[in-house]
Amino acid sequence: MAHLLKFLPAGDRAITIELGNAVDEETNSLVIALDLALAGLNIPGIVEMVPTYRSLLVMFDPAVLSRETLRERVLSCWPPDTGRGKGYRRWTLPVRYGGDEGQDLELVAEMHGLSPEDIIRLHTGAEYRVYMIGFAPGFAYLGGLPEALHTSRRVDPRERVPAGSIAVGGKQAAVFPPMELPSGWHMLGRTPVKTYDPARPEPFLLAPGDRVVFDPISKEEFVSFSAMADAGEAVARMEMVDG
Repeated sequence: MAHLLKFLPAGDRAITIELGNAVDEETNSLVIALDLALAGLNIPGIVEMVPTYRSLLVMFDPAVLSRETLRERVLSCWPPDTGRGKGYRRWTLPVRYGGDEGQDLELVAEMHGLSPEDIIRLHTGAEYRVYMIGFAPGFAYLGGLPEALHTSRRVDPRERVPAGSIAVGGKQAAVFPPMELPSGWHMLGRTPVKTYDPARPEPFLLAPGDRVVFDPISKEEFVSFSAMADAGEAVARMEMVDG
């Protein structure tokens, strides 16, 4: 697939670099690679970069870096090396499904003509890709949701969804950050893992391009892991996987 860069103004201090129209792994890999390539150039004037599904938002200081110079620097490192075959991080997140932690599990099962156990089996049997972090600190948008679990969002969004919720919405899955949020996604469960903690040297646990798998746990384990997480302990497992 040919990917053409499209530079779009985003106010007077940012540009959006679109790399395609589709939400797919190839486009997202290029977005992440371009983000890394620009970061490696250490360009004076770049304030922040935000990779998304299919575009990269670059915020800059116009007193230091002109829009045209920024465009030239982007073109100088295009196409970026996507690093295929170099491996990736895979996180295993413990999840308590159903009950108070997953209030929509039975509803989602009913909508698909499946049992709650079927939903859990399907959800834990997939490996997900972190496409982007957005909406709130640590909110991870995941691709790779099995087609059997594609579920329209709620018609009555909740004003408060519990911290750490594991949810599905449309063709996507999500890991909610450790804070309450409004949402129309369906809650299948909760994880005690804190995907965002400003007290950590690296506040964000997950990054675009990471992979995620889910491991079902009991109510007792959820309570125990939550106490460990509150004490600053890591309750997610990470391994490097060859690409």
